Order: sequence, then C-alpha cells, then structure tokens
Amino acid sequence: MSNLLKITIPIFITLFSFKACAQKGLPPSETKKMKSVTHYAQNMDFDTSLLKLLKVPQGWKVSVAASGLGKPRMLYVGANGNLYVTRRDAGDVLMLTDKDGDNKFESLKTVAANFDGVHGITIKEGWMYLCNNKELRRYKINPDGTLVSIYETLINDMPNAGQHPNRTIEFGPDSMLYLSIGSTCNDCREGKDMATIQQIDPKTWKRTLFASGLRNTIGFDWHPQTKEMWGCDNGGDTKGDDWPPEELNHIKKNGNYGFPFAYGKKEVDETREDPPGDTKVNWVKTTEPSMMEFTAHSAPIAFRFFGNVDNVPVEYKDDALVCWHGSWNRSKSSGYKVERIKFVNGQPAGSEDFLSGFLIQGGDEKRFGRPAGVIITPKGVVYISDDANGVIYAVSKM
Repeated sequence: MSNLLKITIPIFITLFSFKACAQKGLPPSETKKMKSVTHYAQNMDFDTSLLKLLKVPQGWKVSVAASGLGKPRMLYVGANGNLYVTRRDAGDVLMLTDKDGDNKFESLKTVAANFDGVHGITIKEGWMYLCNNKELRRYKINPDGTLVSIYETLINDMPNAGQHPNRTIEFGPDSMLYLSIGSTCNDCREGKDMATIQQIDPKTWKRTLFASGLRNTIGFDWHPQTKEMWGCDNGGDTKGDDWPPEELNHIKKNGNYGFPFAYGKKEVDETREDPPGDTKVNWVKTTEPSMMEFTAHSAPIAFRFFGNVDNVPVEYKDDALVCWHGSWNRSKSSGYKVERIKFVNGQPAGSEDFLSGFLIQGGDEKRFGRPAGVIITPKGVVYISDDANGVIYAVSKM
C-alpha cells in the first residue's frame, strides 16, 4: 500500500437568499462546488547522500550546518555569531556555535526551556525576545550568548491562536516591535485582533492594530532601502488546487489585505457570505491588492531581505528569501523550497529558486525537507531550517 495519502472531499455549498440579520450578512446567491484534496508527499529520512539533489544558484554552495535537531523553526543570529533556534514542539531555544568559521556548528546548548510553543524570536540591545501564541517574554543575554534564567513577561493576554499559533516578532526601523497574529481558522470572520500585524510600543508594551486582513503572515521584514514592510501571506485551504494564491504584500499602516472576503489582487471569495450591512464586492474595494502571487498551498513561513551583508553579490542586496514549507492539500505538491524574490527600485520584479530539490516528483511524490526558518548572517551565510528532518542548511558563496 502506498504511503502517499490522497483523499478527495467534494464540498457543496447551496445557500438561499434571505434578509440579513444583525450578526450575519447575506449568503452567496449561487451554488458553489469546491473540491478539497489531502495529499501528503512521503517523507524521506535525511541522509547526507541527499545533498547532491539540492540545487542552488551558480556560484553558491549548500552544506549541512547541523542535524538531529528535532523540529527547528525560527532562526536568529546573536552579536557573537551564535545561531539561535526556536523549537515550538520542545518548548525551548537552542544556541549553536561555529567555533572555526566553517559554517558547521560544533556545539549546542539549550538556553531557554519550558516555554510551550515558543516560536517567534528577535534580539535588541542585549535582550532576546521570545513569543508563543499567548505570551511575549524577554531574557537578558549573557556575554557568552547564554540567557539569564529569570525572564520578564511583557505580554500574557494575546488572543487564543486556534489554527495558526506560529506567531513571529521583529523590531522595525522605527524601533517598534511588530507581532504577527494569524487567523484562528481556515476561513471565518473573527475578532479585530485576529489575522493582523500588531505594533507594540516597547516603552509601555501596549499593542495596537497595524494591518489587517492577513490570514497568516508568519514571515515579514523591511526593505533595506525603502524601510517599508513586506510579507508573505498564506491563502485559504479547501478551495481547490490552484486558488487562492499565496501572496506577497506591501504591508502598510492601516492597510486591509482582504481576508476573509478576498485574496490576491482583490479576487472576491464567492463562497463567503456577505459582511453585515454590505456586499463582498463593495467591501473589497477598500482593501489592498497583493503585489505578487505564488502557487497555491505552498505555505510561506519565514521571509527575509538580504540587506547590506558581506560576500553576497550586489544584485542580491535588495532581494528577499521566502521559505515555502510545502503543500498538504494539493493534488500535485507545491513548495518545499526557498525562493528568491527580486526587487527593483523597491518593488518586486520577479523570482527564482534559491534552494530547491527537497521535493522528488514522479509517481509517488517524496520529500526530504520542509524549509521553515531563514536568517542571513553579516558574513552573507544563509541558514535555513528544515523542521521535518531536523536539519539546518548553510548556503554561501563559493
């Protein structure tokens, strides 16, 4: 029996017109038919022999920086060059040290523990900030890169995460802290804090709404020249193989990016009911369109700009990398790679694969990696975490 699981679930929605009540808007006037597919590419255990299947741009090389790490997720580089790794399943943070500068980590130490679901990580002015779906903490960093065991709880009342608990944090050019809060569900109308980017004032730790209508923007960063925020959003599930697209958004203050009534370039989701007192078509007119679209269900996780780092070609400096974690609900798998998004004059102008080869297609599809986190060091080394096989890869110029 094949290890490839494929389940097709037809979903029929027949809704009838009636007067809108105070809580709900009018349902769609047409019958909609959707096909939901569950399709998992078979996982292959990692072996160094698989490295030969990985592809990087000409002039770059890929190697294994660390392995056997369980399920590493988000990455961050400390002032002393140590690599920090969050592991939501283990509820801890690892510190990896490369003593001889060969892009391979010789030592590993747990620097934070007992933080269930820890995911987001950033560092500023000698403090490490960590968050899970409910709580934001900070830890003082010791001179050797370890953390002081006593931490401060800055926020402990974030809304319940539901389906999307993988929250991320980063300080912006304005020194404010930004927090991604995904939707609690696949496709629903929720409270005002959900499906948003929140701005947090580090003087008071009060949070305010920055942008909305973002179903699950785990990865976001600021363009190195314009200092404007960009991020990749996860489109909805169970709407077919090819819709809605994953999207790159220029995230602006007070911008609404369409979820749950639209995706992509203001494409209305006809399966949704109308919002109370309005229509989907009218409501979507005031939303922001995506700036670039990608194959549905590829599942973007981390997103980073290169910026002004050493040992990277000048044409990469303004470009970004996005980790496509890979589909689970598409007839033909998508994602399972890291892609370079090219920017020209502050705007996206195309894309190409940066690290690919994890997905082996043909017959029963197989994969030996699911890219999750990405960080670029000041020396131009790109570290990428694979949370399926517990590997961290190093991609660098030859």
